[in-house]
Amino acid sequence: MVNTEKELERLNALYGYDILGTPADGAFDRITTLAAQIFQVPIALITLVDEDRIWFKSSHGLDMEEIDRDPGLCASVIMSDEAYVVYNALEDPRTLANPLVAGELGLRFYAAAPLITHEGYRLGTINIIDLEPREFDERGKAMLHQLAGIVMEQMAVRHSARQMATSLLETLQKARTPNELNEFITVCAWTKKVKFDNDWISFDEFLVNKMGLKVSHGMNPEAMEAFLAGKNEVKNTLSSEAWPAATPKQNCNGK
Repeated sequence: MVNTEKELERLNALYGYDILGTPADGAFDRITTLAAQIFQVPIALITLVDEDRIWFKSSHGLDMEEIDRDPGLCASVIMSDEAYVVYNALEDPRTLANPLVAGELGLRFYAAAPLITHEGYRLGTINIIDLEPREFDERGKAMLHQLAGIVMEQMAVRHSARQMATSLLETLQKARTPNELNEFITVCAWTKKVKFDNDWISFDEFLVNKMGLKVSHGMNPEAMEAFLAGKNEVKNTLSSEAWPAATPKQNCNGK
């Protein structure tokens, strides 16, 4: 276990994403599935290195949720910004005594790229595992770094969405009176547009662009009844009234 000041900063950055222990996520699972297909390996993982464990955010081909930080290889990966590769674990002095190699899993090949925040903190890895030794070139390392960047983008999107939702909830909880709510958001009584940052935008725009929500449209039962009643009234009116007779056309001489 590492207790340096830099490691504590790294852990605080990790905890700030509020992702540890969250349920499976299709976006991350698609990334590990894609990694396994690209590199033709049986196992691909997205891992986050906690204080005393390595937690799997996504696990393709391995039915595990976490392992101890020691002797996990991911703890070694986050020591550098570079890709970490073990070509043949039985011949690599870094992994000869590792239980993942000598144990039931039988790991032979391992390649990983660190998940790096904009601030430079390495939170975990995206890694691929094979049960046979293999080669791995610079192109493969570059591809792993690209996938790591995609993982971080997904984490950042979810982090921003959670922050926005939390901020909105806190604002609504503080707004205990109608006046306080009016200070928070102004809605045009005529057009129903919302005033946000001094701009008037549609309510749909507000939900989608400002709140990050998805919008679908429907009609509530009362509105539907009113719509159908109005439609029937127009239909009955048209069917009961006679159209005026056509006026005969006149020629240029008025005849």
